[in-house]
Amino acid sequence: MTKPTLEVESGFSRLRIDLSYDGSDFSGWAKQPGLRTIQEEIETALSTITRTQVATIVAGRTDAGVHAKHQVLHLDLPAEIEIENLAFRLNQILKKDIRILSVIKAPQYFHARFGATSRSYQYKITDGGQVTAPLDRYDSAEWFRALDIGLMNQACQSIVGEHDFFTFCKHRQGMSTVKNLIKFDWQRDEKGVVVGLIQANSFGYNMVRNLVGAAVCVGEGRFEVGWLRKILDEKERVSDSYVFPAKGLTLLSIQYPPAEQYLATYNQYFTLQDAAEE
Repeated sequence: MTKPTLEVESGFSRLRIDLSYDGSDFSGWAKQPGLRTIQEEIETALSTITRTQVATIVAGRTDAGVHAKHQVLHLDLPAEIEIENLAFRLNQILKKDIRILSVIKAPQYFHARFGATSRSYQYKITDGGQVTAPLDRYDSAEWFRALDIGLMNQACQSIVGEHDFFTFCKHRQGMSTVKNLIKFDWQRDEKGVVVGLIQANSFGYNMVRNLVGAAVCVGEGRFEVGWLRKILDEKERVSDSYVFPAKGLTLLSIQYPPAEQYLATYNQYFTLQDAAEE
């Protein structure tokens, strides 16, 4: 992977924008011809206000239908552009399914994607044939069988740590499938909905929804607790039929180190990526 420069061009300032969105009516984050995407709408709104062409770098590209409670991006703008009240102005012209939470001048060496230390996702499942409450229909998936979250937690704990997650990632050229899975556990909320929390340094394409589907296979009793670790170690691809719907998935947050560690974290990302590709 080519290592982009962290240096901001002379006469420009780097901005950090924090935002939230309902992904239901979007074809994912990344711009695609003829389709409604979050990146397209954000960049169009920014260009309209600043009267300049912009290019954003996002912490994690979400797929079609995936939501974000807290996403992060950065962009470089000519330094003379006034950013006071930019969040308010953006929210005035964006549709209601995207909200800008804040706009600040980024500290030196900030990079939304390569400077992040981890990402945290939530997945919600209404199981056992329960009826999904109308207000929950956008961010939870339904499953007709009852799930044993005790079994799911046992299985998921067995794959926490740094591993090659080839089993759960769709292949993308030049991208490493070695990831550090920091947290993967399940609980029931006050409504009885099954809620999974999944945190890793980074995720492969479709990795989260593949992991959820595999965990559900254990929770419903289709496979034994040891099955998750077995297929991980054997690098056996899971069936596409296990991939759970996008609508139950929400990006909760992006974790960054203290500002004085931005440069070291950025460099470490590429060191690990290069090592994985050798």
